Amino acid sequence: MPERKKLSSNLGKVEVRPVEFECHGEVLHGDLYLPKQRPASGKLPGVVVTGAWTSVKEQMSGLYASELALRGFAALAFDFRGWGHSAHEGKTKYLEDPLRKTDDIRAAIDFMGRCPDVDPDRISGLALSESAGYMSAATGGNRHVHSLALVAPYLHNPEMVSEVYGGVEGVSALLKLGRDALTHEQPRYIVAASKVDETALMFNTEYYTEEDRGLIPEFDNKFNLASWETWLTFDGVSTAEKQNQPTLIVHSEAAALPMGAKEFARHMGDRATTLWFEGVTQYDFYDKAQPVDRALDAVAEHFLSTL
Repeated sequence: MPERKKLSSNLGKVEVRPVEFECHGEVLHGDLYLPKQRPASGKLPGVVVTGAWTSVKEQMSGLYASELALRGFAALAFDFRGWGHSAHEGKTKYLEDPLRKTDDIRAAIDFMGRCPDVDPDRISGLALSESAGYMSAATGGNRHVHSLALVAPYLHNPEMVSEVYGGVEGVSALLKLGRDALTHEQPRYIVAASKVDETALMFNTEYYTEEDRGLIPEFDNKFNLASWETWLTFDGVSTAEKQNQPTLIVHSEAAALPMGAKEFARHMGDRATTLWFEGVTQYDFYDKAQPVDRALDAVAEHFLSTL
């Protein structure tokens, strides 16, 4: 059994400060991770950290944020609107909407700029998996962000969507499902991850279905079917065209959709640096000790050299 990193193992070494901020009138809840030993005066470089689709702040984003705090950063992991502690009664829930989540990231960046522990001139963004496109969209051209890192980014364009989701027929069926859900009187949810429910978004998928990894009490484990419209039509690869921040991309051929990361890097040209690991799967990047440490060391070095 490979060594796995646990968020709880860092909680005695870093300060975790619950925080709140707003986006479009809704309150978002986050955890700000700070190194316990830091200069009495002076501000820290800040990082907004986001995780994979359907995830909450106690999963991979919290782990990476806590590890960044150990490396001298103030790092924010937060729950998007409608997810985790940011899910409010009567509001839209469990919606994997790239545009909505992009707005949430912008609000998180603004919050970090106001945070007394953070140097507003040294703010970066770090995204894992599906949130990579959201983070790129939120930070491209954003004068408050000065560096970007994407770890195991899942970035697709229309051609890749067709390949992943069963061609024109498969994509059309999911779009119809999403549009029907949008017009349905009540929200239509399915299970996000399951080992037994074949209708789950992620059936028999590791990490999310393992109690010692991603299947934690805080995980909503739900997916709003209305998500399909915006998710399938979102072009994460094309966000590279407006991305002007120095960007580090950490990926592996054994992880999810490496083609998307390569195409994103091609669009960015010399503004992007790529680092490819060998034999590291998508879920290894979420909590396997060796690739997580290697990725974070590279990310920290990239941030410190570009801020």
